[in-house]
This record gives sequence, structure tokens and C-alpha cells, in this order.
Amino acid sequence: MPTDSPSRNTTNSTLQRGLMLLEAIATTPHGLSAADLERRFDIPKPTLHRLLKQLEEQALVVKDVEGRHLLPGERLHRMAMGVLANESLKAPCRMQLKRLADEVGETCNLTLLHGHEVLYYERVETNWPVRIQLPPGSLLPLHCTASGKLFLALMPPAQRRSLLKHLTLEDYTPYTATDIQELELRLERIATDELSIDDEEFIQGMVAVAVPVYDQAGRIQAALAIHAPRLRHSIDSLKEWVPLMRRIAGNLQDTLWSEN
Repeated sequence: MPTDSPSRNTTNSTLQRGLMLLEAIATTPHGLSAADLERRFDIPKPTLHRLLKQLEEQALVVKDVEGRHLLPGERLHRMAMGVLANESLKAPCRMQLKRLADEVGETCNLTLLHGHEVLYYERVETNWPVRIQLPPGSLLPLHCTASGKLFLALMPPAQRRSLLKHLTLEDYTPYTATDIQELELRLERIATDELSIDDEEFIQGMVAVAVPVYDQAGRIQAALAIHAPRLRHSIDSLKEWVPLMRRIAGNLQDTLWSEN
């Protein structure tokens, strides 16, 4: 039986190393520096830097705005979204969202953090004539949506500070926080409660609440939210559904990030 050639063994080793680096960068919320990766992996320094350069050239990883840490690149984002868009994953998520929407009678959605924005991953619409038309794939601001503020509040402080430096705090309504100190105060409350609200901060006349969906390591990976017009609900009335939302979030965690 023929044996693998030295060149094939080298290729496999290079592939394995590249995958290890990608996994480490993709699963670390605040990103990793080249020095971090040198300490974590037994890869010769010249080899590691050559691999990182190749991953950057292929848009699989990208440096952060300060040029210090490596983050998932646009191509890796597209690959991840392609996996998440697979019906084998989306169908169970849709079932959980429909369960919540049927109970509440309002629009429910599941969102992901996508760079400096919130990405609508899946959504179940209400049948009410007054509703927000935001299909899956829509991108929304972080600083004035319930889901966006939840991601900000629960990310590592260093990552949040770096992101807020480069975030434009646009005033969508008179209730939008456009001052970083005011926004930070709101985020502190959200982090304490693990519950975020949008009290007409993004669209005047619309309110929302959001709870986190964690992965197996306890890191926020998605946000589950309910939206409704102010004429039908107040923030307090939406909060009555938070216990059910947390149960659904637990089901979504098992669906999306179960290790089984």
C-alpha cells in the first residue's frame, strides 16, 4: 500500500494549523493578537506569521481598527452565515420563534452580532396590520436596538470600548442615547439584568425587549427579542414575557450550540 508523500504530510499539517488558528480567532470575542497565538500554539513563529498572512489575504481574518488583534474576516462571516442559513439549522430555530410569537401575539426575532451592526438571522411576523417590516438579513444599529445594546452590554469591556470609539451614535428618535456616557449607564443596567429594552429608541412608537442566547461556554452568541407598537404594549407589558423568552433562549442554545 502506498504511503503518504512528505509533501502531502506537510499539506495536512499546514491545513490543520490553519484551521486551529481560524477556530481560535473565531471563538474569542475580543480577538487574538499574533503574540497570543504564539503563546497558545506550538507553531514556529515564521510559520505562524506566514499562515496568518495567508488567512488575511484570503479575507478569512482581518485586523481590528487598531491593528492589534485578529478578528474573523468578511469571507469567514459569509461562510458562517451560509452554515447558519442551512435549513437543517434554521427550521428548529423557526419552530422556537413561532412558539414564542404564538404565545405573545407579536413579532419575534433572533439576531446575531455582525461587525458594528445587528444582523436579523430569523424572524416570525405577527399578523397585526401595524408591524415593522424587517426581513432576515437586515442590518440594524447597535446603540439603539434592544438586541444591539444587549450585545454591547455583555461583550468584554475592552472590546466594547474599542467598538464604541468607532461607532456613530446616530439619533434615530428623541429617545436615542447619543452620548457615550449615557449609553454606558444604560448598558450597565442591561448587563446586570441580562435584559435589554428599546423604549422607542430606534423607531418612535415601537418598543422591544431582548434576552441573550448563550453558547456552551456562557458567551452571548445571539439575542432573542419581541417587538411591538407602543399602542399595543408598554415595556412593562412586554417584560411579562421574559420568563418564557428565557426558556425559549435555553432551547435555542441547545439547538444551535449543543456539543452533542
